[in-house]
Amino acid sequence: MAKKSMVNREVKRAKLVKQHASKRAALKAVINDQSKPMEERFKATLKLAELPRNSSATRLHNRCQLTGRPHAYYRKLKLSRIMLRELASFGQIPGMVKSSW
Repeated sequence: MAKKSMVNREVKRAKLVKQHASKRAALKAVINDQSKPMEERFKATLKLAELPRNSSATRLHNRCQLTGRPHAYYRKLKLSRIMLRELASFGQIPGMVKSSW
């Protein structure tokens, strides 16, 4: 089980990313538009820099929904390998069985 503080930090970051997503997208569109004057693009860059760092989507880290484990994470299932195997062994995931030969 991951530390509660790390899980809470990720939740806080996800909330900030969602909150500032439209503003960041609009500013990035202005910055990347080559037809705009250089001064306007520079002002947009400064406004983007004023936004909180944690509002950037690249600062999010994938974590297991059940344990908070950051490593060995399956994106489709949002679970770590350990929880995936455990749930599959108990028959909680439809169609998945533990292999044995």
